[in-house]
Amino acid sequence: MDEKETLHHYLRVRRDNLLAKLDGLSEYDVRRPLTPTGTNLLGLVKHVASVELGYFGEVFGRPSGRHLPWQDDDASPDADMWATADESREDIIDLHHFAADHSDATIEALPVALLAAFHGGRRSGVTSPCTRSWSTWWPSVPTTWATPTSCAN
Repeated sequence: MDEKETLHHYLRVRRDNLLAKLDGLSEYDVRRPLTPTGTNLLGLVKHVASVELGYFGEVFGRPSGRHLPWQDDDASPDADMWATADESREDIIDLHHFAADHSDATIEALPVALLAAFHGGRRSGVTSPCTRSWSTWWPSVPTTWATPTSCAN
């Protein structure tokens, strides 16, 4: 397998594993808060989809165009960690598949070198030419990246 196939395989297995956690569970069980903050299994699926859209979308200059209301300024903190009454299991699973498709398209569209440079860049100081203006959160690596127009599709 080449690098892209390896990444696709890794992500597909992990995505399938995550969705499998919902199999056979009642609506109550997938929505039941499991932490004091209200996190539930559907919320974890929603959160992973949001992170995947952010990473393979915004970070690489390929926004999905999908509005995620839990990321609005007036949203409750950690609102991506639980399913609201208005969000069905199917809605959240559809979001998960949408995020996966968008991420897979980003992986296919970008050269492996850009994907690898950004992934390693946060720790090694290597900067990727295909990221939004974004700073690392590790204090020991004070690097900021900016998106060049050549990365936008």
